[in-house]
Amino acid sequence: MLVARAVDAYLRHVTIERGLSAHTVAAYQRDLEIYAQWLADAGIDDTSAITGSIVSRFIADRSAVIPAPAATSLARLQSSVRGLHRYLVREGVEPEDPPGRLRPPKTPQRLPKALTIDQVERLLAAPSADDPLGIRDRALLELLYATGARVSEAIGLDVDDLAYGEVLRLRGKGSKERIVPVGSYAREAVDAYLTRVRPGLAAKGRATAKLFLGARGAPLSRQSAWLVIRSAAETAGITAEVSPHTLRHSFATHLLQGGADVRVVQELLGHASVATTQIYTHVSVDALRDIYATSHPRAR
Repeated sequence: MLVARAVDAYLRHVTIERGLSAHTVAAYQRDLEIYAQWLADAGIDDTSAITGSIVSRFIADRSAVIPAPAATSLARLQSSVRGLHRYLVREGVEPEDPPGRLRPPKTPQRLPKALTIDQVERLLAAPSADDPLGIRDRALLELLYATGARVSEAIGLDVDDLAYGEVLRLRGKGSKERIVPVGSYAREAVDAYLTRVRPGLAAKGRATAKLFLGARGAPLSRQSAWLVIRSAAETAGITAEVSPHTLRHSFATHLLQGGADVRVVQELLGHASVATTQIYTHVSVDALRDIYATSHPRAR
């Protein structure tokens, strides 16, 4: 099969059959466009001509580019290539998987950065309660921290997703749904937004079921949500780096520090594997170590 056709078929597969998010599919597409171009430059246009040594050369070439790619980017690139070739084998297009024995590069384990509870409270209180967009921003921030939702999940919410009382329906990666509790603070903030702000915003744009709307009535974008978080952090005087994932990290870390079981946190976060959630236990252990070192008379 022609490489271009194979890439196109694989991207359709992960989009339609596996239901991966547009963000993930776009990352696969970028990686495979690099791979396809490298193969074309090497005079290879058919998947039957690709061998394990060719894939190894490709990875080696990408590792040697300047500036050097991050280990995580290289690992994702290799994962994209492996996914393509595994798909071709499953579909009976090719008899073998060329990168099958290729070992993925080791990536450094980075602990997620969580805010302290005091910092979170300052962040949540930062948006103005007298400004319509401030009321919306506070509702978004409260919901993110109360549920551990990804930003993409929060801005993808419909108003009807709140119709479950004290719980919320979230649609995560691979269109998988999960139900998570919503605390009273977040519920009050969202109710205030729904009654006092959203009707006015909705009147400015086309009819949409999305919960969070922008100033012109269109669904709130991922970039706008990021700006909301950054602005709140600046207003709160938080000097630590705050990203769209910071409140999710803080949600998980504070639950574990409060005694929650790691498997419960796994369910709340929507992690497919508990191993992904267990990285937060390292953060909690570090916190315990710091407390021990500063509190125990014979810790040093």
